Order: sequence, then structure tokens, then C-alpha cells
Amino acid sequence: MKRRSLPVAAALTATAALLLTACGGGDDDSGGNDKIAGADQSSAQPTKSPSPSGAPAADKPDGVDVSLPKDMNLTFDWEKPEDKNEAAAMEDAANYLRAIYRGVHKRTAKDAALSAYATGGGLQYAETQINEWIKGGWTGSGTRRHYDATTRSTPNGKSVEVAFCADTGKFFGKEVETGKVLKTSPSLKDFNYYKIIMVKYPTSEDLWQASQVFVETEAKKCQ
Repeated sequence: MKRRSLPVAAALTATAALLLTACGGGDDDSGGNDKIAGADQSSAQPTKSPSPSGAPAADKPDGVDVSLPKDMNLTFDWEKPEDKNEAAAMEDAANYLRAIYRGVHKRTAKDAALSAYATGGGLQYAETQINEWIKGGWTGSGTRRHYDATTRSTPNGKSVEVAFCADTGKFFGKEVETGKVLKTSPSLKDFNYYKIIMVKYPTSEDLWQASQVFVETEAKKCQ
């Protein structure tokens, strides 16, 4: 079976569509005074405290390894927000995605990187995606591009919504046993729109965790 992007369970897709509507879903999502769906959920302690896993990533002072193999490239074509919290939340939203694909590569949903950058619904979503890749016998190969990002904060500054487009047209599944890359033709299925609710880790000024993930699949606005 061919795969070029994270498989999304039907129930998650249906929920995501409803919640995206509640969030606004349009070009005005950066409005800071609008209610952010899922942002009222406080950050829970992760399943285990953030700790190093393998060689530390050079750009992360906390030493959590989010490195990926050379043939698995995640690019983030977005500008850092001026707000310090939103900039940190955006960077850790990127690290959350790196942690998911690190789990795909390592064939485990229990890597320390995922424990560091995910909590609650964000952790559940990531584990579901990773386990689907493992079940299918695939890893990833190619370039997955993320762009057109926006951020907005709750008034208390403890939650930040990071929204962005993802283009997976050059990112494919690869059979672990054979190394065969499962390429497919370009289509609207290559484009998804994400909203990730990032919450500040209770005992850290710099670490943010994904607590909720909403996905609009086949997003025409991302073409």
C-alpha cells in the first residue's frame, strides 16, 4: 500500500473538520482575541521527562535529539514571529513533527523526543500515526515541506496555536524490508492544513508541547 503522508484515522479527520470550523479556518486565524479550540487544556506532565536520546541535536539546548536520516527531509519555510512565546512555540511545533518522523524512522512511538514535545491529544495523535507506519512496514523518504505558517496566543500566554500548510508531494513511503520507495502521482491529497495547539511545559520557560492536532486534508488553500 502506498503512503506519502501521515495516515489520518477517519475519526480524527471528522473531528478535525469540526474543530477547524470552530477555530475560524480562514485567513483571519491570526487574530489573538479569538478563542483557540483546545487551548483551554492545561499541559499535563509527559509520559516521561525530557531526556537525551542518542546524540544531542546541535540546535536544541535541552539536548533532546530530533535528528533524522539524510533521506528524510522536513523543511520549514516560515518566518519566526516577533513574539518570544510564539516563536518558541513555532520552533517546538517543528520539533514535534521531527519527533514523529524520528519515531517512524526508529520504529517506535516511545522515543524521548516525542515524550518531550507532545502531551495529551498531541501525544495520542503522534503515537497513532507512528504505529500506522510501523504496521504498514514503511518508513519515509523525500522532502516534506511546511509553509504559510501563522501563530496566535491565548490571553494568558500559556497556549499558542501554530497553523500551517504541508506539501507532501515529494515525500513518499519506503518499504523497510526492501528499501523500495513507493512513489505516486501528484494530487490534492499531497496538501494538508494543520493547526497544532502548543502549551508551555509547566517547569520550563523554553519548552512547548503539542497538546492538540487538527488536520484539514486535501486542503485546496495550500496548493
